Amino acid sequence: MAKFRVRVSTGEAFGAGTWDKISVSIVGTRGETPPLPLDRLGKEFNAGAEEDFEVTPPEDVGRVLLVRVHKAPPARSRPLAPSAGDAWFCRWLQLTPHGAAPLCFPCYQWLEGERSLVLREGTAKISWEDHHPTLQQQRREELQARRETYRWKTYIPGWPRCLDEETVKNLNLNIKYSVAKNTTFYLRGSSALAELKLKGLLDRKGLWKSLKEMRRVFNFRKTPAVEYVCEHWQEDAFFAYQFLNGLNPVLIRRCHHLPKNFPVTDAMVAPVLGPGTSLQAELEKGSLFLVDYDLLAGVRTNVINGRPQFSTAPMTLLYQRPGRGPLLPLAIQLSQTPGPNSPIFLPSDDKWDWLLAKTWVRNAEFSIHEALTHLLQAHLVPEVFALATLRQLPHCHPLFKLLIPHTRYTLHINTLARERLIAPGQVVDRSTGLGIGGFSELIQKNMKQLNYSALCLPDDIRARGVEDIPDYYYRDDGMQIWGAVERFVSEMIGIYYPSDESVRDDSELQAWVREIFSEGFLGRESSGLPSTLGTREALIQYVTMVIFNCSAKHSAVSAGQRPLGTYPEEYFTEEAPRRSIAAFQSRLAEISRDIQERNHSLALPYPYLDPPLIENSVSI
Repeated sequence: MAKFRVRVSTGEAFGAGTWDKISVSIVGTRGETPPLPLDRLGKEFNAGAEEDFEVTPPEDVGRVLLVRVHKAPPARSRPLAPSAGDAWFCRWLQLTPHGAAPLCFPCYQWLEGERSLVLREGTAKISWEDHHPTLQQQRREELQARRETYRWKTYIPGWPRCLDEETVKNLNLNIKYSVAKNTTFYLRGSSALAELKLKGLLDRKGLWKSLKEMRRVFNFRKTPAVEYVCEHWQEDAFFAYQFLNGLNPVLIRRCHHLPKNFPVTDAMVAPVLGPGTSLQAELEKGSLFLVDYDLLAGVRTNVINGRPQFSTAPMTLLYQRPGRGPLLPLAIQLSQTPGPNSPIFLPSDDKWDWLLAKTWVRNAEFSIHEALTHLLQAHLVPEVFALATLRQLPHCHPLFKLLIPHTRYTLHINTLARERLIAPGQVVDRSTGLGIGGFSELIQKNMKQLNYSALCLPDDIRARGVEDIPDYYYRDDGMQIWGAVERFVSEMIGIYYPSDESVRDDSELQAWVREIFSEGFLGRESSGLPSTLGTREALIQYVTMVIFNCSAKHSAVSAGQRPLGTYPEEYFTEEAPRRSIAAFQSRLAEISRDIQERNHSLALPYPYLDPPLIENSVSI
């Protein structure tokens, strides 16, 4: 019988190698071979190794369809052999039939204990392209197994549903942090705790005594940005700048009509607006902007160390001076109910009254950012994308191959957050003014409002009317990144979907979209999130939205880890998608050069959407 050459690549990570015995079964159009051992003298499958074997099937199985990889513990007689729990990370397997071209089978999965894994040749295939019953059955069985492994649960009613696991210890190895990632994560955490301890902040329960004492927080991490903030934080221009390029640059919107519960008058704002104009004139010109924290109204607050905490639901009116003058605050009201107990604060007020009003706005900003912009939109929503991808798209699906790098470690970090960050009595309860009770109310409120356009940056910019406000680097850089992602996605969709009908006929894609709608957005029609996709254009926007929110959006409101556009696992084996990936990486490099050149001329650079600093997925 004809021989096959089998080449196997083992991952390079710590612990990726194995002592266990590996064998393969070749599945073809005429049948399946028994397990064929991949065995030589000495240890095979060391970390980072690529090894060649020869196997001879007992009979001709016809055209190769699948390869089953079997892992089993070694014979008991082998000295110093580890237990059956020995895990192995297989990167890929290459099968070369006699006299034919090699077939590559991407894997990039852990096999733990005694188990088998089915691999398909690397060409991406949509379900309607699989005509052989064996391949159709393989798709169904793979997804059924994944749905049993990765289940949904309700963590808190009214929140997006999430992975049904209580602790990271129970996670499947394929969604856990790598050993290196885990070590780095905990070393950084330990370093931060040690820093807080040395500063006397870790166990502090008293009040701040002075602004000078508060500056000690930054003593260990002095950077140009920190020094700039310490110097300018009291200035009105910098206060306004943060709405554009601070930690939460997604709330500011153009104001054409003042809210009825924010009774600002001409007399109040005349000192800033200057002569020859009025409040109504500036509203009509579109030079006024509003930041409204109305979601905080009535939200419960926390009690820390026996002290009740406080929160406000402020409104801030801002003015964009003609030309390229700085954005400036005009008025602040600290509640949603005007009256004697809720005055409107102005830049002309006493210095400390005005500064305190701005400080309460920043306090509200923190609550909205942490609960909604960061936790909900940059963690819980991407978890929905990640979980639905695992449950509804098989390994061979082009969208699985495209999206899986952007879901890496998301399920781990979110499970860890539910275990140690947002669980009752944990970090959020111990250190924030709202606690997890207030966070939960905010998320429940926002889930009733969150819509598809807010997740699509171009639509969000238009909806907020901030297309032309100057020096809005979050918008400028974000739109460049969105455009690069959209162009890349468009090329990839064009490779695999020849028509709108091909989109409608992809049952796995439709199930993926439907599950995101039902489990993540709780089936709320008013969200505007599609429950089906009928055109290539709609699919391109949807996939662009997923990638952008799992990478750039999270980076802009958090911190960077792993560069956008990095595809270390070679899921795609065809030439066309590889060319698109290379073009995407080149475009990101161009964007990075533009951003870095601009930042050289800024007193306070905006680096958060520089592509090398954007992580590929929500992983921290």
